[in-house]
Amino acid sequence: MTITIQIIQFVIIISILVILHEFGHFLPARYFKTKVEKFYLFFDWKFSLFKKKIGETEYGIGWLPLGGYVKIAGMIDESMDTEQMKEPPKPWEFRSKPAWQRLIIMLGGVTVNFLLAWFVYSMLLFNNGDTYIPADSLKYGILVDSVGEQLGLRTGDKILAVDGKKTKTFRDAVLQIILGDEVTVEREGQELVIPLSDEGKATVFKLQGRNFLSYRQKAIVDSVIPKSAALKAGIMSGDEIVGVNGKPVDYWDQLTGLISSSPNGRMNIEVNRNNAKTNVELVVPEEGKIGIYPSIEDLRVTDTYGFFESIPAGFKRTIKVLTDQVRQFKVIFNTKTEAYKQVKGPIGIVEMMSPTWDWTFFWSFLAMFSVWLAFVNLLPIPALDGGHVMFLLYEIISGRPPSQKVLETGQIIGFVFILGLMAIIFGNDIWNIIKRFL
Repeated sequence: MTITIQIIQFVIIISILVILHEFGHFLPARYFKTKVEKFYLFFDWKFSLFKKKIGETEYGIGWLPLGGYVKIAGMIDESMDTEQMKEPPKPWEFRSKPAWQRLIIMLGGVTVNFLLAWFVYSMLLFNNGDTYIPADSLKYGILVDSVGEQLGLRTGDKILAVDGKKTKTFRDAVLQIILGDEVTVEREGQELVIPLSDEGKATVFKLQGRNFLSYRQKAIVDSVIPKSAALKAGIMSGDEIVGVNGKPVDYWDQLTGLISSSPNGRMNIEVNRNNAKTNVELVVPEEGKIGIYPSIEDLRVTDTYGFFESIPAGFKRTIKVLTDQVRQFKVIFNTKTEAYKQVKGPIGIVEMMSPTWDWTFFWSFLAMFSVWLAFVNLLPIPALDGGHVMFLLYEIISGRPPSQKVLETGQIIGFVFILGLMAIIFGNDIWNIIKRFL
């Protein structure tokens, strides 16, 4: 059932984004009296699952779920309808329109993607506010594992800035550390600038960033598992553990480190309970866990937004997401980080979906992915919107359009490049699944 919910969420998100993106091309095309021959969700190579002609446009659903398209008359696109281009230009064709109108038509899709993300982020902030852990309110500093240490961080560090800029939220600080070049921390009362190593980032990406950076907590027990060694020894919810076998304990990671390294060992645990100290004894089970959970300090704050406040805040969030995605390319194309190995295709993205239906996650992911589609489509690669924009800008600046041969060749090269890239990404998804069973 979980995988079904994940697939349904992914298909609905992709369908919404594709339809609205293509509508962004369709609307200005029709406004400028340009004929749109087809409007398709997914690709209909050889055949379609559904089609219906309304007016001069055929609307349909293809069988190949790799996006969608609008076929605009008189335009060299993924249909590669070169026969149409051999005929004299018609007034209703794309090639007959002024360059500035063609530019607006080609920018329509990414514009809608951006506006959609802005709208969704604004409404999420208006309805839910923005709940986060401030990066500068971690009383006991950060908690890192061996991967975080490879990056140059240490447990107890307090993050002051990344690449010289303060971060508002702890979540953003984690992302900026992955994307950044250096982090400024406070360590044992000194301010240090730590270069972030590419080797450390490679390990972060290899492990997909799992728990390499968290925040430190006091050794206070929130709950005790029934029938566990801790319950049998008399440990209770609310207890603060201050010592183990005569060694002082301040933080939860110190406690779990001592317990996990002492399977089958006898422990004398000093507990502070209601401002009175007491001692309990137990034998650590073979798995190195005694059955207690930490008390999570609620460091979270929520910023609330009125309707009119949410609009600029939503715009700011959209720009930030776009900026972070642009910065990711720097990391992805750095061979030392090997981040390219973690690029996910449809299979990997489905696994990122929430296992239960969560509307906040749904709309947040849709907004993020809408920004991503806008950015990717603007890349100056023939066969993408950005490729068409590149040729149109050349025409506007130079005063003469590229030849039809150049446009056709560019479209073919771009299409082959995209198909090759998709094959690599799909292969990477499949290989990541296979590795789990090796």
